[in-house]
Amino acid sequence: MAANETPTVTAPVTSTAAPSARARAMEFIVKRHYLRPWEALPWVLVIAAYFIFPDRMTFGTQVLIGIMFALSLDLVLGYAGIVTLGHALFFGIGAYTVALLTARWNWGEPISSMLVAIVLSAAAGFASGWFLLRYRNLTLLMLTLAAAILVQEAGNYRSDITGGYDGVPGMEIWKLFGVFENDLYGRTYYVYVGVLLFVVWFVLRRIVYSPFGAALTGIRENVRRMHAIGSPVHLRLVTAYTIAAGIAGMAGALFAQSTAYTTLGVFDFDNSAKVMVMLILGGTGRLYGAFIGATVYLVLEDNLSKMSPTFWQFGIGLLLVLTVLFARRGLLGVIEDALKLFGRRSKS
Repeated sequence: MAANETPTVTAPVTSTAAPSARARAMEFIVKRHYLRPWEALPWVLVIAAYFIFPDRMTFGTQVLIGIMFALSLDLVLGYAGIVTLGHALFFGIGAYTVALLTARWNWGEPISSMLVAIVLSAAAGFASGWFLLRYRNLTLLMLTLAAAILVQEAGNYRSDITGGYDGVPGMEIWKLFGVFENDLYGRTYYVYVGVLLFVVWFVLRRIVYSPFGAALTGIRENVRRMHAIGSPVHLRLVTAYTIAAGIAGMAGALFAQSTAYTTLGVFDFDNSAKVMVMLILGGTGRLYGAFIGATVYLVLEDNLSKMSPTFWQFGIGLLLVLTVLFARRGLLGVIEDALKLFGRRSKS
């Protein structure tokens, strides 16, 4: 540099792309918590069903319980990527908690017995998840299935307490809040379960749209990368598994209360497979897929079993095959694609 030359200082180049991308990301994170108008549709249908089918509320209650059970599985399967065939374990623990409290300890108060069922199911989910979730894929699949079978066989061995496959005798559920009795058509429990389902849905919606829910999605998509950035993967998986176990236990408790009857069949592999089929039919990782899948499955089961008590599963199996082959995002994805196509045609 010459003596008479003055050094030139280059100003740093500021890019508007980064702030813009950051602003868009922040806007997306904030807005995804907002309730959209179409999210009210499932609840409008739940309320409408109460007035349209007043003599089918007992079946409607089982549909709502099925939706709650499917929502619990969606948290671990659809968001965290935990593949399990033993989710009926927690459903059964919830059902048997209510049954044994009622039949063995003469405590039939619905709310408190349901809370005990949630705590015990969540504790079982934490204890089993802490060990089982160290494994992945097929190994985890078999271990979760084995856990449910072991508990079922333990209950069968102590049939003097559990009643075995004959069921728990002497279940007497008290009036809800000491006032509302479960009437012949099941209207009371339909409202009761519907309110609890709304609470569960609201809590799960807050979870999946939180940073914790985003971390679960990251674990599902690329667990190695989440390990690499220092995310506590195992702890988050166990936490999600525990929450899902508590919700499944709530569904089992409501099942026992609404039917006043429980057998070891609640632990069956069929129960775990059924809720997984519900979720696949509706669409995983969406929350609202549980509403569609559980409703379609149980309505088909009810009607097809009346038409053919022996071969009713063929119809559901055929629908499942068609869904897997041609609707990978489930029936909810089909509805979304149809609405998008209709919107494009309307604009054109």
